[in-house]
Amino acid sequence: MDQAWFEELSDFIRIPSVSADSERAEDVRRAGDWVCEFVRRAGGEAELRDWQGHPLALGEIAASAGNADAPTVICYGHFDVQPPAPLDLWASDPFEATVRDGRLYGRGVADDKGQLYMQLKAAQELKARDALPINLRICCDGEEETGGHSIVDFLAADERGADACVIFDAGMLKRSVPLFNVATRGLIYFHIRVRTGARDFHSGIFGGAALNALHVLVQMLDAVLAKDGRLPEPLRAGIVSPTEEELAAWAGLTPGAEELAGQGARPMDAKAEEEFYLRTFAEPSIDVNGIVGGSPELQKTVLPVEAHANVSIRLAPGQDPERIAPEFERLLREAAPEGAEPEITRLSSARPGLVDPDSQVVQLGLDAFERAIGTRPLLVRSGGTLPIVPALADKGIPTILTGFALPDSNIHSPNENLLADYVPLGVKAAGELYTAFGSLEPGGSGLATGD
Repeated sequence: MDQAWFEELSDFIRIPSVSADSERAEDVRRAGDWVCEFVRRAGGEAELRDWQGHPLALGEIAASAGNADAPTVICYGHFDVQPPAPLDLWASDPFEATVRDGRLYGRGVADDKGQLYMQLKAAQELKARDALPINLRICCDGEEETGGHSIVDFLAADERGADACVIFDAGMLKRSVPLFNVATRGLIYFHIRVRTGARDFHSGIFGGAALNALHVLVQMLDAVLAKDGRLPEPLRAGIVSPTEEELAAWAGLTPGAEELAGQGARPMDAKAEEEFYLRTFAEPSIDVNGIVGGSPELQKTVLPVEAHANVSIRLAPGQDPERIAPEFERLLREAAPEGAEPEITRLSSARPGLVDPDSQVVQLGLDAFERAIGTRPLLVRSGGTLPIVPALADKGIPTILTGFALPDSNIHSPNENLLADYVPLGVKAAGELYTAFGSLEPGGSGLATGD
C-alpha cells in the first residue's frame, strides 16, 4: 500500500465518527467534511448538507473532457462507524490506522471508510489522467450504522437519478474470491421495556409470589425466538424463497461448519451448519442484542420490577417491515402475563433489497472485476442490511454491491481490519468499473436488452 495513500486514509480513520454516540455528532460531520474535501481535491464539487438533522456528503466529479454526454454513476458509502467498545480487546488504538502482518487495523477500515476511500481514490486517479468516462455523483451518509434513513429519503426526493450505483460495503467469500450481492436482508430494531411493580422487592419475601420483570421479559422473548432455525409463521410472511439455481450455487460456497468454526462461533442447533446460507441469506432471524435489569454483577437478592432489551429482526427478501412489525409486537404482548406492563418501541426499520443479476450494469461489473482481480465474482445474497439498496431499486438504478472485507475482518468487533494490499486492489477494481460504465447509455435503465 502506497505510503501517501496510507497517510490519506489514516486521516479519515482518525475521525471518531460514531453515529450511535450523540456526543460524537460533530465528529460525524467532520468525517462528512473529509469526504467533501477529498472530492474537491479530486477535481469535483461537494457540500455537506443537513438532511433532517443528519449530514449527507453530496457532490460530483464530472466526466473528463470530451465526455459531455457521459452516463451518471452514484458512488455510495457511509462515513460513520460502529462504537469501538470494548476498548481493552483492541491491540492498537481503534482510531489510529495501524499495519501489522500485512493487515490494516482501525475502526472503519473495512466498514466503510476504507472501502469508500477506494472508490473516491479511483475517481481521483482517473480524473488526474483525464480518463474518467462517467459523471460520478457522490451520495454518502453519516448514519448508516444507526438506520440509514437520510440517504433513503434523499434518493426518494431526488429527481436526477443515475444510470448505475457502485457500493463497496461488503466482503469476499475468502481471499481472491469476490462476491456481488444480489439481495440484502431487511431490518427492524425494537426496544422493549417491561415494568411489573412500583419498586424492586426483597426476593426472599416476595420471590415466587410477585412478578419478576426479567422473568416476564424472557417469557415474552421466548414467544418470538426461532425454534429449529425458524421463526413463528406470522414472522415468516412474504419470504421470497431462493431458486434451485441459487441453492445449487450456495452448495459450492465454504461449508457452513467452516464458516462458523472459523469465526469461533458455535452452531445454534443441529441443523445450523447444514442450513447456514439458507438461514443467513433467505430466512428471517431475531437476535436479542442486549438485556438490562436487576443486578447482573453484584450479589444482590432483589426481585427486579423493570427490565429492558434491544431486539433486531433481519427480514428475508420479499418481507415487508410494515407487515412483520405489528405481528412481532402482537406475539410479545400476548406472551406477557397479566399485571406486566410492556412498552415496545420501534427504533428503526429498513426493507430487504433485490438486485437484478441480469442487468447490463451487473454484467459489465462482473467483467470489470474479473479484469482487475483475475477472478469472476460469485452472485450471492447477503445476510446484512443496507437501506439504500431497496431505495435504489425503487428508482430503477441497477447496483453493484461488493467489497473487500474478509470473513476475519472483524467488522463491528474489536481489531477491525482489512488486508493492506486490498486497498490498491480495490482502487484498481473501482477504476475498472467506472471505465466499463462509460459504455452505458445515459438515461437508460441499465437493464439487459429485453428486460
